[in-house]
Amino acid sequence: MIVATVSHYRQTPAYAPKLAHQLGIVDAAAYDISAACAGFSYAITQAEALIRGGQAKYVLVVAGETLSDLTDLHDRGTAFLFGDGAGAVVLGGSDVNGIGPVVWGSDGGQENVIWQTADWHTAVETGVFPKLGMDGRAVFKWATSFIARATKKCLDGAGLTPDQLDVFIPHQANDRITDTLLRYLKLPDSVVVARTIRQLGNNSAATVPMAMDALLTSGEAKSGQTALIIGFGAGLVYAGQVITLP
Repeated sequence: MIVATVSHYRQTPAYAPKLAHQLGIVDAAAYDISAACAGFSYAITQAEALIRGGQAKYVLVVAGETLSDLTDLHDRGTAFLFGDGAGAVVLGGSDVNGIGPVVWGSDGGQENVIWQTADWHTAVETGVFPKLGMDGRAVFKWATSFIARATKKCLDGAGLTPDQLDVFIPHQANDRITDTLLRYLKLPDSVVVARTIRQLGNNSAATVPMAMDALLTSGEAKSGQTALIIGFGAGLVYAGQVITLP
């Protein structure tokens, strides 16, 4: 089991072993990863590698957040944006490759673009619980330039052209970023695009699986279709790939 989250507030133990126990999964390898809004793609990339390498038969990937605990309700730039939620998938072996090559990376030189307002030592000393801060303009600039190019690399890595794509599920940062990515990729109108930010907000690591579930539940997307997913956020980090929808 791999759990992607930034809102499990114990340094140790990780949340994954506890969740595995609660689900009745006995003696499972279980650990957490922290890759912010790219966490789901990071996790399924690791899961795919474990299965392909023969180190696991099935992997349960969970992405979950309680960002309401970290949201500054007095910050007009973020108070309306962040939400709670979780999503999960089970990965297993297949005769058909359902997960394309990952495009991922980081830029630690921009760690202060999205940040936690205080480390835990400071929080203990001051008695003030830390919140999330964000430079929205810097995020927009990065997402509409660098991330746009990275998203195109996901398509290229899978050997697909825009007209071969069925569904596009980008991280739900804001609709203007999504619109810019659509223009850059030149996706046809036939491609279904996730826009769950309007109902669910930005759920960090849980955003992409929640958006995927919303599209599948509504019937806008269907199992077996080809989807491009990408997450990007604090770090700064990003990860994306083409997948076959479950």
